[in-house]
Amino acid sequence: MIIAAAVFATWVVYANLFTISDPLILGILFVCGIYSIMFAAIGATPNAPDRVPFYDWVMSGLSLACGVFFFVNAGEISDRISLLEPFTTAQLFFGTALLLLTLEATRRTTGMGLTCVVLLFLIYNLFGSLLPPPFGHGISEFTYLLDILVFTTDGVFGVPIQVVASYVFLFVMFGTFLSKAGGGEFFFNLAALLTGRSRGGPAKIAVISSGLYGTMSGSPTSDVVATGSITIPVMKRLGYSARFAGAVEVAASTGGSAMPPIMGSAAFILAEYTAVPYKEVVYAAILPALLYYMGVFTQVHLRAVRHNLRPSDDEIPTLKSTFSTGWVFVIPIVGIVSALMVGYSPTFTAGIGVLGAVFAATLLKATRLTPWQIVEGLGETTLRILPVAGACAAAGLVIGGLSMTGLGMKAANVILTISGEQPVVTLIIAAVVTIILGLGMPTPSAYILAAVLVGPALAKLGYPILQSHMFLLYYAVLSALTPPIAVAALAAAAIAEEDPFKIAFSAVRLAAVGFLLPFAFIWNPGLLMLGDTTTNVLALIGGILATGAIAISIEGTVGIELRYWERIMLTFAAVAAVVPIGFVSVSGMLIIMAFGVRYTVLLQKRRVVSATG
Repeated sequence: MIIAAAVFATWVVYANLFTISDPLILGILFVCGIYSIMFAAIGATPNAPDRVPFYDWVMSGLSLACGVFFFVNAGEISDRISLLEPFTTAQLFFGTALLLLTLEATRRTTGMGLTCVVLLFLIYNLFGSLLPPPFGHGISEFTYLLDILVFTTDGVFGVPIQVVASYVFLFVMFGTFLSKAGGGEFFFNLAALLTGRSRGGPAKIAVISSGLYGTMSGSPTSDVVATGSITIPVMKRLGYSARFAGAVEVAASTGGSAMPPIMGSAAFILAEYTAVPYKEVVYAAILPALLYYMGVFTQVHLRAVRHNLRPSDDEIPTLKSTFSTGWVFVIPIVGIVSALMVGYSPTFTAGIGVLGAVFAATLLKATRLTPWQIVEGLGETTLRILPVAGACAAAGLVIGGLSMTGLGMKAANVILTISGEQPVVTLIIAAVVTIILGLGMPTPSAYILAAVLVGPALAKLGYPILQSHMFLLYYAVLSALTPPIAVAALAAAAIAEEDPFKIAFSAVRLAAVGFLLPFAFIWNPGLLMLGDTTTNVLALIGGILATGAIAISIEGTVGIELRYWERIMLTFAAVAAVVPIGFVSVSGMLIIMAFGVRYTVLLQKRRVVSATG
């Protein structure tokens, strides 16, 4: 299986960088190829036997047959007039087969949650004509539905799967090779070097290492498993509660999906869907991501101060030992950042990252990859992309169905009617709907559903497209830690041996800044670096002070317990600090700074009294 997956990964690289430019052909070959591997690699049930049963071989073979049929007839398919030309018997058979294979692939890779959502949309597409206005639509036959969903680039072969087949696949490959060469260990050692000796060191290591690792993985769950398997046991051994240890890891890992330069697959879909260059998306995302991690880090530090949590008792790596081999991993990161700044396409940038990772690994014996490890890296890339491919193919079905029925605009009108077109109320509804859509789903699926159902409502209120879609992306990301499902907390619970609900609620508290940030940057474009120089500078300073103030207000301590009125004052000052009105913003900043000076003096007096007492 690993060899077949490696061959497929090699073809994807070759197709993206050297050969295929037609999105329909790339989508056809990628979907059918990935399905043929998926049905052989992922069993029909969680307890499926190790050997591949005959019916999985049948579905794998049928996937290949669909690929051959669609590839051979790609010219005829692209030239046909949708909804007018009738299907041939072969087109009807292979189109229906691919539709059913997509539903089963979705069920196997993402579970019944997303599968049920897709089925509900398909039922609506077929029988929505029976509903009264405004949700009813014209009569839609099965052949019409099949025509849009399978025989155009609006359905299975649409934007989501094209993004996975190009940018996402190559960036996942970059992360895989970097990890196999020891990049994950380097990031962990770097985090330990920076914070391991400070109070609450293990928790701070978890925050930084998870953020760094998240730039490679883009998946909160895999981030929790990869870094949490190390950090959570260390925190528990040093006396941290299992609930707090798991919550720190969940909050830190979730933010990795919004951390540039990679940001997970949803960011690439955002760039493609909004027609905003990926470079601009990355620039806009830098400050919010740093503020998110600043908020989590500050709360972790304040919690460590309150409970006098110890630093790590493990051996902390030195600067020399960390960079003696780790310096090579800086090369591909620099390559990716440089390529983005120069303006290369995401596909070419990802290719530079992959080549940079492989090249960097060859420079030292300790990091050098053997030929078999390279084959493993290629195969693991394909296997890691299976859940994302299944989710995005399913999302393509939803998008295609929505384009037929116009449900997206109808949903937007309903949201605006409920909110009375009040901006704040509309944003709150948009946030809640996005989180609900993301419960138990991969981030890309959650974002895509939100973009087509909620995005039009924000557009009707006049919000700029990048700000509104970054708003939706953040809540799609945060759905991974939000109860009642909180998939990232489920992963952490198994390691921490704690109730996932308790971990999830604690993670929400640690990630509080993240829930407030989208409202701040949709209100103040300077937080996304979209304003003029003065606006951006004020937003930067105000954002930093507001983040610190919110973290202090939530924790209620700076080494000295705060009174309730002080916490309320700090919260209002934090809001004022990010208001895009000069005198209001400066007033909020001055209040926060005055608070900081006051408590710095009080803490200094306490230390003097303690030292002399």
